[in-house]
Amino acid sequence: MALNETIFLTGFPGFIAGRLVKRLAREGARFLLLVQPTFMERAREEAVHIAEEANATADNFRLIEGDVTQPDLGISPLEIERAREETTIIFHLAAIYDLAVEQGLAMSVNVEGTRNVNKLALTLPNLRRYHYVSTCYVAGLRTGVILETELQHESGFRNFYEETKYLAEMEVEALKTQLPVTIHRPAVVCGDSRTGETAKYDGVYYLILYLLKHPSLLSLVNIGNLRVTLNLVPVDFVVEALTALVKDERAIGATLQLADPNPLTTHELFEAIARALVGRGSRLTLPVGLVRSSLSLRISSKITGLPQSGVPYFFLNQTYDTTLASEILTTHNIRCLPFHDYVGALVEYVAQHPKL
Repeated sequence: MALNETIFLTGFPGFIAGRLVKRLAREGARFLLLVQPTFMERAREEAVHIAEEANATADNFRLIEGDVTQPDLGISPLEIERAREETTIIFHLAAIYDLAVEQGLAMSVNVEGTRNVNKLALTLPNLRRYHYVSTCYVAGLRTGVILETELQHESGFRNFYEETKYLAEMEVEALKTQLPVTIHRPAVVCGDSRTGETAKYDGVYYLILYLLKHPSLLSLVNIGNLRVTLNLVPVDFVVEALTALVKDERAIGATLQLADPNPLTTHELFEAIARALVGRGSRLTLPVGLVRSSLSLRISSKITGLPQSGVPYFFLNQTYDTTLASEILTTHNIRCLPFHDYVGALVEYVAQHPKL
């Protein structure tokens, strides 16, 4: 598809944002990329690299120094006017993705930052689409099936990351009556399904790193849960989905959960990783209660590599409905690959890059 649009994007040069810009650049898009001063040098290098790979002109990538936590996003008056005149699509990805983030920082970036982007969006005369990237974890401590049409709840949250992303999504949800908004909720984003490349080791990587300590020995005892799933999506699936939905009018006003419709339990994930590492599964499974109590000990994080902030994610039973997302994405021939199809790429990448 030819994408004759000017996209104002926050979160560059982050892992998902960088890949999304590269993908959209191949379709001919132009960009106004909001970059924090700290990351400007890296952003310049990334923009040059993307332009070369996408066979795009360097003029299609304009880096704007700013900060979502500041009024007018910390952008100069000249740049803010240019953004208002040229922007036709917004992608808001900037956020703190840290399960252990402290409340003040999370509120500032995730909530106030989103409010500031919303304020800009309301002043754009040529805006055709506003895409906000949220997370399935706005569901907090809810259990059972989480629908795409559901948001507000009083079940509580495991951390300030979840809570502030929930509050931010509430802010964007309120704009649906005024702007052409689409809210995207990815599940746990992991590495590329082909290369395994990632920017951060969390989520399922805690299991991979744990097993890599002593593969033959540790793989014998499965510490996963037979009932609780951990929903994983490779980053290339998320990027392809966002690209397909960028102009799809069926997504206007919708909230779409970009999740695996058939997620594996943590027990099954353990088995898949073990087989990728040593060619066989485990010999026995530890009781859930014993695993949970052991992981709750302070010393356990030093032994397993799983931080305390990550423990609750292996024991809360949530299922993310993907009915609407799958219905639209199927028409674009996009689906989330089963974990078994790319676990080998993830494991190999971690083995070759033990530290990022």
